Amino acid sequence: MSRLKILALLPLAAALSGCDYVVLAPAGDIAAQQRDLVIISTVLMLLIVVPVMALTVLFAWRYRQSNTEARYEPDWDHSTKLELVIWSAPLLIIVCLGALTWMGTHLLDPYRKLGRIHAERTVDQSRAPLEVDVVALDWKWLFIYPDYGIATVNELAAPVDRPITFRITASSVMNSFYIPALAGQIYAMPGMETKLHAVVNHAGTYKGFSANYSGAGFSGMHFKFRGLDDKGFDAWIASAKSAGGSLGRAEYLQLEKPSQNEPVRRWGTIDADLYRLILNMCVETGKMCQSEMMAIDAKGGAGHQGLNNTLPLAYDKYARRGTVLGPEPSFVAGACTPDAPQGRTTASIAAPTDTTPLLGAGLKRPSFAPLKSSSFFLGQRPKSDS
Repeated sequence: MSRLKILALLPLAAALSGCDYVVLAPAGDIAAQQRDLVIISTVLMLLIVVPVMALTVLFAWRYRQSNTEARYEPDWDHSTKLELVIWSAPLLIIVCLGALTWMGTHLLDPYRKLGRIHAERTVDQSRAPLEVDVVALDWKWLFIYPDYGIATVNELAAPVDRPITFRITASSVMNSFYIPALAGQIYAMPGMETKLHAVVNHAGTYKGFSANYSGAGFSGMHFKFRGLDDKGFDAWIASAKSAGGSLGRAEYLQLEKPSQNEPVRRWGTIDADLYRLILNMCVETGKMCQSEMMAIDAKGGAGHQGLNNTLPLAYDKYARRGTVLGPEPSFVAGACTPDAPQGRTTASIAAPTDTTPLLGAGLKRPSFAPLKSSSFFLGQRPKSDS
């Protein structure tokens, strides 16, 4: 795409991006390809729009009432040549736009691994991509670097020309993870994981934010994305490690409480299992993970004794932490043990010792006592007493 065409479309970009040209001058290859799609699509549409607008002015001038030299044919109603031009030109444009969109949809799929660093350089397969786990909180961003054992709030960094693999989720409501200079926006949803593969090609500090309204603190839900060279990134990692502090389950439960305009924070060590627990909505100790419940349901459920255990289940976590239905939190207790043989999951059916019906407001978490000989491998139903 020529520089002249890009400059010609700068006024349009300014209107669409609040006078910020980052969309047309991105720092990452994925965003650059998306920019090219926008420019090419705009040019193709202008091939129809501009002639139509020009002909509208021309016809109004040529066939004005005072122009007595213009041809006057009140009985004219059809022209085969004109019909061919009117229908064929837009059809060709639509075909081109459709082909361009189809190819772009597949080549720029955010789940698709990168095939190149930029237009003239392929991915170095010997260099592992940088993995970053992204959690949208109320109203801040948590970034976890599992390979380095650190975490940050409202600050993200990556080395230049190294592929980045983002795994994205949310703690409560839906948000949208968006760094215009890097790639397009990707939604973050609780209990679900979305992905994004991207790369930054130019060092610098770029803006990231949520592009989906998520409540009172939405306007302050932004962060800085730093593109650094290898030495700069290593220094940034070392700085994060030296910040000290540990982000575990208890610290995360405090962090996820709604807050606005949070400053940058760093933790030198993290719970290696924290992102999985956040994704499965079971950060609280003893709570059954979403993946465990789905596994049990897929194998036919936990039998009659499991019925009482499902009543307090709610995916709106705040509703079951005492903020709505009562002073004490309530959730489905975890049943799986970590010492199961590899490839198999052991579950223990638990029966409530308090048989009070778990109905109505102010539900309290029941206490559980394991039944005798109740351990079983998922897929094997416990034998009936009858």
